Amino acid sequence: MKNKKPLPLLPGVEVIDTGTEGQSVAKVNDLVVFVKGAIPGDIVDVQLTRKKSKFAEGEAVAFQHYSPTRVTPACEHFGTCGGCKWQMMNYETQLQFKQKQVLNAMVRIGKMEIPDMLPILGSAKIYHYRNKLEFTFSDKKWLTKAEINDPTLSFTQGPGGSRNALGFHIPGLFDKVLDIQECHLQAEPSNAIRNEVKRYALQHELSFYDIREQQGLLRNLIIRTSSTGEVMVIVVLQTQTESGDALMEHLKTTFPEITSLLYVINPKRNDTIFDLDIKTYHGAGYIQEEMEGLKFRISPKSFYQTNSAQAYELYKIARDFAGLTGKELVYDLYTGTGTIANFVAGNALKVVGVEYVEVAIADARINSELNGLSNTRFYAGDMKDVLNDAFIEENGHPQVIITDPPRAGMHEAVVRKILSIGPDKIVYVSCNPATQARDMAILDEKYKVTRIQPVDMFPHTHHVENVVLLEKK
Repeated sequence: MKNKKPLPLLPGVEVIDTGTEGQSVAKVNDLVVFVKGAIPGDIVDVQLTRKKSKFAEGEAVAFQHYSPTRVTPACEHFGTCGGCKWQMMNYETQLQFKQKQVLNAMVRIGKMEIPDMLPILGSAKIYHYRNKLEFTFSDKKWLTKAEINDPTLSFTQGPGGSRNALGFHIPGLFDKVLDIQECHLQAEPSNAIRNEVKRYALQHELSFYDIREQQGLLRNLIIRTSSTGEVMVIVVLQTQTESGDALMEHLKTTFPEITSLLYVINPKRNDTIFDLDIKTYHGAGYIQEEMEGLKFRISPKSFYQTNSAQAYELYKIARDFAGLTGKELVYDLYTGTGTIANFVAGNALKVVGVEYVEVAIADARINSELNGLSNTRFYAGDMKDVLNDAFIEENGHPQVIITDPPRAGMHEAVVRKILSIGPDKIVYVSCNPATQARDMAILDEKYKVTRIQPVDMFPHTHHVENVVLLEKK
């Protein structure tokens, strides 16, 4: 078989921008090159790893000049772990590129006339801001280059073996897990709990999961924290065993700060737990968040914005954009656990929330009860099926619609239905400006954009939240 011609090394390439997925971008003779390991302002030698007619991909292998915006990453796992890709860029520059990302989506995809965008709202915390992390057990950890090249190291598999890992999946590799020593995304006791679980498991030779062979006791560890100081830990096991029970008891006695200690038995081939029973080992089966005196119950399957402090800022912006006077009927689409619905209920006549996940709707109703709110109604079901003429007739015609869909945006049928409903205002909250802009292009038929407010929920990543106010033309 003929050997492939090796791809060239491009010397002295200036990185000029970031792409939609956070890649660094350079141009070489009109060829767009996505460069791994560099940031805008760097001048680097790039070893190409892939080349197509209109673009290429490569890795920075030598630096001729460092960007003035470059900083030293705080995390020892930076560059190997798939998260926090922008950790080597100072935070002010991160915000500039996120603002630009939103603007580009609005102009290029939405093709709407837009007003001057408000400056992006940065996060007060750029580390330890997440309230939820999920870790994976593996008996075949990803070996770093340093580990591979160290002749003093040897690795064994099996219970107590040195190839056991508890950490994050390597991007694009479903069966490879990077062993994490310290993660800067979540405050303590997150690192302490994860490291103690691993130490105990190795000492007692509990088997780490092998995803290819579908065997091993320990599968996943989920840690959730709240601004009220509560801690939820969920241990996912393949089967019920005495050794698994002993691990749970060890966590209970070692970490009295855990207020909700849960476990799941997952014998399936995939890691999702939404279709499985979650059992309470100790404490409550939930934790609580609080905003402006309102309490929000978070059960193990519930979605809650993973940056609690910025979630509060985000919801205040949504409420401000809605401009409620106490006389409006509000529809809150993709309501989740009813956080936005309950947050704005005190300023509205009535709020109707709709969400696909039934357990989330159960939490939404509990949250209304906890806060003494009697002017909310919640419904579970597929949005495109629930939001029909009979639903409008039963619940009333909304003056305001707040929508906060998943990254894929809204189904086109839902967007068309909102057009036919014709509320006075639409407040569109999105974690993906590209799909938001796509949906807004349809809404342009009857609505104009009057306010845009980007919000940074995830420092050191390319992800950005965006709130848009649309009003009837």
